[in-house]
Amino acid sequence: MTSARRQLIDANATPFYHVINRCVRRAFLCGEDKLSGRSYEHRRGWIVDKIKALSAIFCIDICAYAVMNNHYHLVLKIDVDKAKSLTQKDIISRWCQITKGHAVATKYMNGDTLIDGERILLDELITEWHERLSSISWFMRCLNEEIARKANREDECKGAFWEGRFKSQALLDEQALLACMMYVDLNPIRAGIADSLQSSDFTSIQERINSLNSPNRSLAISTPQTDSSTNQAHIHHKSLVQFDGAKRYILKLLTTQRLGLFLFIRNGDNFAQNIACICPKACCVSLKPTANNDAKQVSHGD
Repeated sequence: MTSARRQLIDANATPFYHVINRCVRRAFLCGEDKLSGRSYEHRRGWIVDKIKALSAIFCIDICAYAVMNNHYHLVLKIDVDKAKSLTQKDIISRWCQITKGHAVATKYMNGDTLIDGERILLDELITEWHERLSSISWFMRCLNEEIARKANREDECKGAFWEGRFKSQALLDEQALLACMMYVDLNPIRAGIADSLQSSDFTSIQERINSLNSPNRSLAISTPQTDSSTNQAHIHHKSLVQFDGAKRYILKLLTTQRLGLFLFIRNGDNFAQNIACICPKACCVSLKPTANNDAKQVSHGD
């Protein structure tokens, strides 16, 4: 018997969740269809760009990701502190970047006087939008709807693109976060579509390695700016969450790669157990947020 999503995702129990979604009939999300010869590689960029754009709007951080041929993995963190700090105008501004909003909200943002009935309606809308801005379900809805429309338009077809609602798993402690991070970051190697971490395109580990190799490349949050000519806010990308042990974590994976243990991971029958073998408690890193983050943030993978 299935459970309601609100029972599966509870920020009070844990803010961290491993999320996965798969194409219907395992159709091609990305990659290359050997039968038709068509390449769908460009769709990987759709996913990465969209999750980063949505993360800048929602109070949800991206901790890890991997875009595969017919599915994708995300590790998300609900930023409860950020959600609590939002003002009414912040909530309206963020929500109107992904929907048309409401005439009453527009009137309020323009500084017009609201009558009592409009004020009550606005309060109800803000309460509802505030809750949605920290909802993984709404985050995934906005992500999947756009990707499905773009893919169907490109394929010149209609109908369901995703197999069903996304699957989610709560990550309750740091060991679970680290094991999950390795699981996601090593997924392309396990699937045989990449030979190394550096060549694992459209993954969080490749992004972290590139950032480590190029210190000037920041993973910091981009602040939305307003175009004075159109009076519209540009939607910027919010990149991966930083954490104190990131460098140690990356070096751990690079060492594992150098020792040839990835061959063991790829050929092993139980991927999860093999991950546990290279992720003992002794290799745990600090998941405390770095000081330059806007809010308390933690990074992990699925």
